[in-house]
Amino acid sequence: MQQDVYLPSEFLSHISSILPEGESLEEFTAACQRPLRKSIRVNTLKISVTSFKQRAERKGWQLDPIPWCDTGFWVDIDESTTPLGNTAEHMAGLFYIQEASSMMPVSALFHQEDEKFETVLDMASAPGSKTTQIAANMKHSGVVVANELSSSRVKVLHASIQRCGVRNCALTNFDGTVFGSWLPEQFDAVLLDAPCSGEGTIRKDPDALKNWSLESSKKIVEVQKQLIESAFYTLKTGGTLVYSTCALSQEENQQVCAHVLDTFNGAIEVEPLTEFFSDVDKSITSEGYVHIFPQTYDCEGFFVARFKKTSSISPPDVKKKLGKFPFEKASRKLTEQLSGLLEKELNVRLPNQYSIWTRDKDVWLFPESLEPLLGELRFSRMGIKIAESHKSGFKWQHQIATALATGQEARCVDINQDQAREWYMGRDVRPDVPSDKGSVLVRYDGFIIGLGKWVGSRIKNGLPRELVRDKNLF
Repeated sequence: MQQDVYLPSEFLSHISSILPEGESLEEFTAACQRPLRKSIRVNTLKISVTSFKQRAERKGWQLDPIPWCDTGFWVDIDESTTPLGNTAEHMAGLFYIQEASSMMPVSALFHQEDEKFETVLDMASAPGSKTTQIAANMKHSGVVVANELSSSRVKVLHASIQRCGVRNCALTNFDGTVFGSWLPEQFDAVLLDAPCSGEGTIRKDPDALKNWSLESSKKIVEVQKQLIESAFYTLKTGGTLVYSTCALSQEENQQVCAHVLDTFNGAIEVEPLTEFFSDVDKSITSEGYVHIFPQTYDCEGFFVARFKKTSSISPPDVKKKLGKFPFEKASRKLTEQLSGLLEKELNVRLPNQYSIWTRDKDVWLFPESLEPLLGELRFSRMGIKIAESHKSGFKWQHQIATALATGQEARCVDINQDQAREWYMGRDVRPDVPSDKGSVLVRYDGFIIGLGKWVGSRIKNGLPRELVRDKNLF
């Protein structure tokens, strides 16, 4: 039991008034005082669920399926020597540590088997759990625009995207309220996992409610209403909007949904989540939303609603100023040159539905689905950087290894566990193979962990600084 969990009496009184029929305040309180079960999501951009299960079984990890996410599992693992986040599988991007209920919004977005979106906006995306989950569902097709208001959190978001091998993402750093007027009716789907009071996170953060008050929640509601309006304006007719929070209060959930239904009456309809997953009836509301309390499925509290835009609406009229776009699309000659060199030197092929762009000496790979947006918005980062040009040729970049390589390339060098630890600490390695020349993909235990360059008998480490770890490694 977590005896230090802070539950203000005003909060408990408020929760008591909104608990579903059959639920007791005692059960709610007891659930809040229990530690959260560890949960992970398999990153299918890197490994199949079947292969991951086999790997987990060999390592003695106990996996329990999460009912609303077919790639999600509660995991029982001994972390006494190595934290879950410092395992080789995590560092290579084979899975993402993500709270079970946090997987629900993206699962709700893609829960219909034939659901396909070409353009998706993740309006409040850091640290990247939902962005990488969206990308995994899109399977490298289309484009996901991941927005984050905090510039410092954009760096964390980018590190997550790098680690997970996402290549069809573009990052932005704006207040989410600008999208409705700047990019009206541009997206097939929008996920708004809105900033909230965090009432449902009490099991993870015992002090989450230290400054809680009903008045402070009501202030957050005004921001949520502005964001959901913006989300709806930027959605194409026929598109899907998922709204979610980790709050419990109806003010931040049902009432915000009522606001968007009233505001856009006649152009919006609820898409009930009554068939979302097998046990959803325990948390479904009369409107067709999912409202989870911590005791319901033994996870964090959460709220999810899904809407469809049924007709076009006129967005607010604003003027936006954009500077000159600093990238140029590569010529066919340069594209063919790069493609040939990459295949010759690393046995890696450039994917279809992507194009080469350059900025000064940097070479980037953009998803073609991003191109209609390039003149409409300023992006912090787009696609993946694959090379830097030099007088003598090109210097390949780390994201070729994480986002393009499959692990089946001939230009791979296998290293052992001790060498892999050294690699993740940013150090060069000396593999037990004859030395060679040029760039090489580094592979450990069957999966690619980076890109290096032969210098004599050692491979010079090319791991980006933000991915370097210094202790408690596998």
